[in-house]
Amino acid sequence: MNAAQHEAENTAPTRGGSVPYGSETYNRIVSFLYQEAALLDSIRLKEWGSILATDLVYTAPLRQTRPMSQQAQSIIRTVQHYHDNYRSIMGRIMRLTETRSAWAEDPPSRTRRIVGNVQVFATAASEEFEVISNLLMTRSRFDSPDMDLISGERHDVLRADGSSFKLARREVILDQAVLGTPNLAIFL
Repeated sequence: MNAAQHEAENTAPTRGGSVPYGSETYNRIVSFLYQEAALLDSIRLKEWGSILATDLVYTAPLRQTRPMSQQAQSIIRTVQHYHDNYRSIMGRIMRLTETRSAWAEDPPSRTRRIVGNVQVFATAASEEFEVISNLLMTRSRFDSPDMDLISGERHDVLRADGSSFKLARREVILDQAVLGTPNLAIFL
């Protein structure tokens, strides 16, 4: 990826005013996020793929521990856990659901996503909304009594699509600098 592509993919939409809590738009967006979490937790990946915009950019940059005075530099976007687009995600979904070569997720992880602290903002594009939410996810694998805990902040762009939305952009800022999970073969 060249510098211009990196800049274009990582440019946040122009943030407008906050969408009021409890408004119809806010409630529809929160409902969308809850339904998305349910699709992923129940491993309905093809259905989840249907709510993704075809121009989707999906990233999870690295976090570095920095002193208080350098917190603005703690997110490293030039190195990422994920840097996917619609095509690569649909390829991952196909590999997970239609082949026997997805060793990292066969048998699949059992996950539970809790999405909260949802903030919604209008953008310059009337049909798009910037959504910030916190994610807390548990992940259980095999017959192990141990459970992974993954937490972070998600920065999404949701695009209106009829009576629902499409996920057009997601950046997941993980809280851990060193991940406490063996892989990220799951979607956040």
